[in-house]
Amino acid sequence: MKKRVGIFVSGGGSNMRALVEDMDATHPAAPVVVVSNNENAGGITWAQEAGLATVVVDHRPYGRDRAAFEGAINEALLPYDLDLICLAGFMRVLTAGFVTPWRGRMLNIHPSLLPKYRGLHTHTRALEAGETEHGCTVHLVTPELDDGPILGQARVPVEEGDTPDTLAARVLVQEHKLYPAVLRRFTAGDSTPLML
Repeated sequence: MKKRVGIFVSGGGSNMRALVEDMDATHPAAPVVVVSNNENAGGITWAQEAGLATVVVDHRPYGRDRAAFEGAINEALLPYDLDLICLAGFMRVLTAGFVTPWRGRMLNIHPSLLPKYRGLHTHTRALEAGETEHGCTVHLVTPELDDGPILGQARVPVEEGDTPDTLAARVLVQEHKLYPAVLRRFTAGDSTPLML
């Protein structure tokens, strides 16, 4: 029985696409639904064209009431009976109330070598700090931002003349390799960290 995966996106969803395209007949998991807080997300359009179920819950009507927003997501997820959630560029911070019931079953990809550079603007911060290498991390989600056990990391060298955009582009190539590889291992029962 394949694990049922929901993938959360806010934008173009390139990591979501990498995950979906890797979930072939041999994969221990299957994509069941793509969720977004943005009805105009490119990732939602791609998922619909690929024949996947999609759910959009716009965060804006909820204002600062994150619990109500997350409650609406939970309600929308019920018919899909998910085993696992993969955050793939979902640009909303989820509260402990949402995260805790999914402990051990929610993955995220973050564009830095955690524990360095939690939060936003990771490429700029890595360059400003004079790092010689940068990369991305897949981790289990906990209520603390960009925390939780590390399931995999991929490293890229920082090159002379790098800008945040050039560095981000090279890291993204690795994200598209790392996240599918980690998800495949994790859903097969292997949670030892994968280092690329």
